[in-house]
Amino acid sequence: MRTGIRWSGAASIMVGMAVAACNRAPGQGSTAASQDASATRVRPAFSHELPRLNGEHLSAKLVEVSYGPGGSSPPHSHPCPVIGYVLDGAIRSQVRGQPESTYRAGESFYEAPNGVHQVSANASRTAPARLLAYFVCDRDAPLTTPADTGAEGSRRP
Repeated sequence: MRTGIRWSGAASIMVGMAVAACNRAPGQGSTAASQDASATRVRPAFSHELPRLNGEHLSAKLVEVSYGPGGSSPPHSHPCPVIGYVLDGAIRSQVRGQPESTYRAGESFYEAPNGVHQVSANASRTAPARLLAYFVCDRDAPLTTPADTGAEGSRRP
């Protein structure tokens, strides 16, 4: 799989740290038992080809998003590809032009750069939910920008 990117040592380390965090069961701490080699479990959590990125300016950022019961984010977009991994609870998500989906703890999803994230919400009104958002960026920009939800923003070209 060719992605047109060249990983730096720092980016590779961050990817390894993200994979290690994702391989831990929700709520599992770092205990002697979980460090025992016989308790180690490695599974692919997600795989998706990335768009062409400028390999000279890559950075990776891992952001934890927590929603209280019934919580949500206003419509927004991200300038970089994003991989979401649900740690706890369930997350409702919809990017413009795609159907709404619900992702549960241990499930992952992909958001293409600049897609309008119309729904990002806790699927439960009684329990909190958490996800890790892993951004792979090739330029400095705010990770999240408000989406234009007016009449112009809802028209398709």
